[in-house]
Amino acid sequence: MTDGDTPRSSPDAQTTEDVDELNIGERPSEPSQGVLVADKVVAGYIPGVPILRGCTLVLGQGELVGIVGPNGAGKSTLVKSIFGLVSVTEGTITLEGEDITSLPAHTLVSKGVGYVPQTENVFPSLTVQENMEMGLYLESKKFNERFDFVLDLFPKLGERRNQRAGSLSGGERQMVAMGRALMMEPKVLLLDEPSAGLSPVLQDQVFIRAKRINEAGVSIIMVEQNARRCLQICDRGYVLDQGRNAYTNTGEQLLNDPKVIELYLGTLGKVS
Repeated sequence: MTDGDTPRSSPDAQTTEDVDELNIGERPSEPSQGVLVADKVVAGYIPGVPILRGCTLVLGQGELVGIVGPNGAGKSTLVKSIFGLVSVTEGTITLEGEDITSLPAHTLVSKGVGYVPQTENVFPSLTVQENMEMGLYLESKKFNERFDFVLDLFPKLGERRNQRAGSLSGGERQMVAMGRALMMEPKVLLLDEPSAGLSPVLQDQVFIRAKRINEAGVSIIMVEQNARRCLQICDRGYVLDQGRNAYTNTGEQLLNDPKVIELYLGTLGKVS
């Protein structure tokens, strides 16, 4: 369990009872048929101690959806639950109408779900090209086609293709991690805090790349601590608090909602 998933209260967060009543303001129309739907998910790392307490999320075809909230809200746990890395005890997760709840990660990859974890997301002793090959181990015959697609998004990886991933900068390693996840041509890409640990300049590049991947036709769920930047680029956003949905709206509306700013975003949410 990472620090971000440890259940603890934010100084500005409400009590559990308050969170149940937080769906304040106008909510945007969620897609009637989401490509991926997490419905009332209860999940956690220890039996009987849930981190998620009934989370619901809908990802429409071609959408970029952001998940923000205080530390310990369950943001990373939600994407790990979708990817089969955390046990789901209640609720369902569906992909294009098919129940994929708690399927193993390798099965989800074959069904079109890609995942980029926050840490340890490259094979440091392998070259960039070998990392890409690992991303396509299920369909190696498509390597050249998919690698060309990745290089179109991340041209610098072509210059580094024979360099070991462990010797790359943090921003370049993040490119490798995203590129490897894209090798299997996912329908849905899960990004767990992709800007974590990067300089402000490199963080901004990560968000630009995520937007480019989305514009290339990949639906994305992005967990982020950099709430302001995430909400600036996402179509819709979800604010989680203590394992529950607190607010959901378009990214722009959440970014400018005084109550969301006061309770969750602070100065990060203020836009000039």
